[in-house]
Amino acid sequence: MKRQEAFLKQWGLTMEHSIFLSFINALALQIPGLSRGPLGSANPIVKGMIPSAFGIMGISVGLNLLNAIIKRKMVDQEKLKRLLKETRAWQKERMAAFKSKDQAKTDELNKKSAYMNKMNMEVMQMNMRPMMFTFLPLILVFYFVLPPLFSYTVAISPISLNFIPGGFFELTCTAAKVADSQIAGHPDICHHVNELYFWAWYFLSSAAFSGIIMRITKTTMDTS
Repeated sequence: MKRQEAFLKQWGLTMEHSIFLSFINALALQIPGLSRGPLGSANPIVKGMIPSAFGIMGISVGLNLLNAIIKRKMVDQEKLKRLLKETRAWQKERMAAFKSKDQAKTDELNKKSAYMNKMNMEVMQMNMRPMMFTFLPLILVFYFVLPPLFSYTVAISPISLNFIPGGFFELTCTAAKVADSQIAGHPDICHHVNELYFWAWYFLSSAAFSGIIMRITKTTMDTS
């Protein structure tokens, strides 16, 4: 039992990180929304929900495309795919040996753990390197360029998207926020329940198109 727990722990540390990196890549432009209240303007330059929704969608696609192009220029894609293919094959083989309880094969594969961990770290560094150059400029654009252009809310969802309890990571307006907006002296942010915040619509648009953009620019983590 202890041997199994130790193996699973090690597997967790060396598990393929393509999902994690894809998530980070998708969130690179969206993290600002996690750390502050609604972004936007009470008197935006772009008027109306439809122009705002399409405008933010276009900007999210453009910035994700720019991010992918920079990644393609800075990262050796062939080397990245070769490393990913090798580490994934090793991980798959080791997991198969563990499930079949082939201890001899597991021990043999575990001898390569240090080498594979080094390769995993190299892959991580290759994927994070472009973010060192793009993250700060995109944060500045998100905070200081986009908010004056758009209203606090730019779309309406048919259902609430506030799935995380405790009021953390709210994407849509709640009845309480609508009531607060109607109080004199309070910011006029929410007009209807389930209105999507400016940053939330950007979050969803960017996440929706990031996978497509990575495939078009051939910067996906898929090794096939």
